Amino acid sequence: MNKELLNYGLNINRRKFLSRMSIGLGSAALGSLLIPGLFDNTGEDEAGFIPGVPHFAPKAKRVIYLFQNGAPSQLESFDYKPTLNKLMGQDLPESIRQGQRLTGMTSGQKSFPLVGSYYKFNQYGQSGAWISEIFPHIAKIADDICIIRSMHTEAINHDPALTFFQTGAQQGNRPSMGAWVSYGLGTENKNLPAFCVLLSRGKGNGQGVYSKLWSNGFLDSIHQGVQFSSGENPILYLQDPDGMDRTARRKMLDKVAELNELQLKEFGDPEIAAKIQQYEMAYRMQTAVPEIMDVSKEPDDIVKLYGSDCLIPGTYAANCLLARKLSENGVRFVQLYHQGWDQHGNLPNEMRGQAKDVDQASAALITDLKQRGLLDETLVIWGGEFGRTNYCQGAMSEENYGRDHHPRSFSIWMAGGGIKPGMVYGETDEFGYNIVKNPVHINDFHATVLNQLGFNHEKLTYRFQGRRYRLTDVAGTVVKDILA
Repeated sequence: MNKELLNYGLNINRRKFLSRMSIGLGSAALGSLLIPGLFDNTGEDEAGFIPGVPHFAPKAKRVIYLFQNGAPSQLESFDYKPTLNKLMGQDLPESIRQGQRLTGMTSGQKSFPLVGSYYKFNQYGQSGAWISEIFPHIAKIADDICIIRSMHTEAINHDPALTFFQTGAQQGNRPSMGAWVSYGLGTENKNLPAFCVLLSRGKGNGQGVYSKLWSNGFLDSIHQGVQFSSGENPILYLQDPDGMDRTARRKMLDKVAELNELQLKEFGDPEIAAKIQQYEMAYRMQTAVPEIMDVSKEPDDIVKLYGSDCLIPGTYAANCLLARKLSENGVRFVQLYHQGWDQHGNLPNEMRGQAKDVDQASAALITDLKQRGLLDETLVIWGGEFGRTNYCQGAMSEENYGRDHHPRSFSIWMAGGGIKPGMVYGETDEFGYNIVKNPVHINDFHATVLNQLGFNHEKLTYRFQGRRYRLTDVAGTVVKDILA
């Protein structure tokens, strides 16, 4: 190449420089609009993940998790086993139990009498899914949901099982699924948290829920779930103190931010930056939250859809309606916990009441999201921490029995967010005890949820204490058969 040609290639005039620079600035501006927080100083980890940027195009933008705390019996809900009714009272064959680990509540039993469901089952939808009579509303949306009958876990007691589902580990101090989603996707609405938590309780025997279930763990505290209450103030300490107006509040926050900025420059602690963000978020939420919590403007047809309980704060129905409103307004992960599913005795009576609490509102949420065009981009999950045994705990009669914990097989359902509708996946044996087809472990479940949100679960990681952690830890396979 001659010298003149080289010089010509290096020459650039003012017009050409501004033209090319404008293209770059335009691309950057477009990127910041499409991916809020793209240019935040979050950095890229060594696995190649940039917070707020999915690995590939997501099917779902957000998640609503209807967690049925206490473990509803799959044998009274979505896994029909008529053989148990035929063999009522006979001892569970050892060839089926295979020496499985038992809880302390039944380990002393000399026999394990089989007990069939007190409720009738019928088939619904194009898939012919068998659904119990105590879930008539969910039965009507059979063509919108995917029932997974082959879930399994290692945990046999409530606390580790619940913690496993929520955090990917049976021990505490790990980030919850909602925190991982907040970390991975960021927020869609700067005026609301990315991760919200709602609690309700039914009439049955309850198991506790704890703040560790929506903890940020080792992630920045901005990713911790924000719990809403049913009281006059849905979020504690959000209101201005008596005698302080909005102007004074703004001035106070500005001064506190200045002090925190000085601390951040001196110590470089990322938690100080998170604290600044939390103060600002709380200020913006003072306007956004009251509007979200107000259901008085909901039309009559929506109230009828969810049931009149949706107007009573703190009920499951009210929380389902609130979950729709939060999700509709850009909250990435809404976590509901409904307590009362721990039926070790008096199962027929207790479970009927529990089902009545959640059936209509659960189905209404799916219908409501669908009619608003939101179901395709919202992943809804319904289920508990493990299943229930096919044998009776303690004394048995056909109308009054209980079931112990059963981690080896149980049922959940999912809807929307790119999950195949009208499908039944997985199968248990005729005793409803062991999985015989398409097992799905909790790690697989987590991997699949993250996949629908646009993440390779092996690459959504966070480095802590010398190693990279992830929600699925060292296992998990995406269940591709249930993906639309």
